[in-house]
Amino acid sequence: MTPIEGCSMERIPLAIVGCGGMGTRHLYGLAELERASLNPFELVAVVDVDPGRAERLADEAESWLGRRRPSRCVDVRQLVKAGATAVDITTVPRFHHSLAAEAIALGLDVMVEKPVGLTIAAAQQLAREIRGSDRILSVAENFRRDPTNRLVKELIDTGVLGQPRYFHQSSGGGGNLMAISMWRHLKDESGILFDAGTHYTDMMEYYLGPVTSAYAQMRLFEPIRYNPAATGGTPASNPGGVYGQSQAAMPAEFEATAEDALYAMVNFASGAVGQYAENRAEHGRDTWARSVHGSAGAVEIPKDRSGQPLVLTLDRTHTYTGAEILPLVPDFQLDDATAALFGGGQATAYGLDFETVDRLLLAVEYAEFGSCIGSRTRPEVGLEEGLRAIAVCYAMMESGAAGGAIVTVDDVLDGSVSGYQASIDAAIEIGANA
Repeated sequence: MTPIEGCSMERIPLAIVGCGGMGTRHLYGLAELERASLNPFELVAVVDVDPGRAERLADEAESWLGRRRPSRCVDVRQLVKAGATAVDITTVPRFHHSLAAEAIALGLDVMVEKPVGLTIAAAQQLAREIRGSDRILSVAENFRRDPTNRLVKELIDTGVLGQPRYFHQSSGGGGNLMAISMWRHLKDESGILFDAGTHYTDMMEYYLGPVTSAYAQMRLFEPIRYNPAATGGTPASNPGGVYGQSQAAMPAEFEATAEDALYAMVNFASGAVGQYAENRAEHGRDTWARSVHGSAGAVEIPKDRSGQPLVLTLDRTHTYTGAEILPLVPDFQLDDATAALFGGGQATAYGLDFETVDRLLLAVEYAEFGSCIGSRTRPEVGLEEGLRAIAVCYAMMESGAAGGAIVTVDDVLDGSVSGYQASIDAAIEIGANA
């Protein structure tokens, strides 16, 4: 190990497993920590089934981090020999649970991209396999770490909104174009409703606590998706600016098997009610709305990673925007890493582009992961939170697949309701009683 600049701690030997778009974005987040002299890690190895992708990420790591070039390994088992004691799993979702279990069995601490499992059965299998382990398992959930979302949480927890009554989120866009990658339109690979939905269900419970049940309608509006990058066009979506090359190699058009629209009502244990609509087949203007309403007022919340300010209205007459909110929550304070990266402990809005914000939030994930390893403390988003995000998402989707029946989160968690997931479990070879 080597010392961290300005700190007596030694760096934690880290490996990135999965060197595609998400792995590249995570590397950029690590580079932001390095730039801020906050990086607790030494990237010693990278792993990918495609040697070319692994070589490219190793080259980028040497350039972005300004440190020694990490080794390229062919599988997780080689990481111990390479000196890694921690891994960051950024593969496609179907491998998250099995790679996390394998790494923990090898004695490695793990940060794994969400979802922690492609189905409830997959995540429960992981839970059984790591039971009794003292290794850290952190689920990389970045939306809740946005400073604006931290401020929303403060408004709720301190009672500024009064008793929370209603959560609303609706968004639309995409038309018939591919969303980032082909697998996001394939049910057995993690369709777009599940891939995006686990972000949003995590936000629901972060704000308002446990969801108990849901009922929904679900549709597949666009059975054929188009990829303009395959014919030399501009990618339809390319977050982080790292997917263009891989998109060009994907089919120009393909059959979608995962639904692309979900309309749901959710019930919270607190008595609050939520309304959720996600339309990834919208042919009109892209839309976004999120808000939390309480007995004293409501807060309108900008899109995650947009850097736009909150708008708070109390008693229907008094409106506060951005920094005007701070006197209402005088004890609001971001954690040290977020404060350092976003320009202050009470950042309420920031004029940064998406790619920069994306990197900074991933940097915050890494900072917390390193802190948890050093102190042997539980991460903010661990297996329990990651499992619940999956369960709430599937409660909505199971209801939609069943024509709108009310589905409880507990029934999804214990496997009593799993019909929609059955074909996915079969595809990833998870047994019915796994």
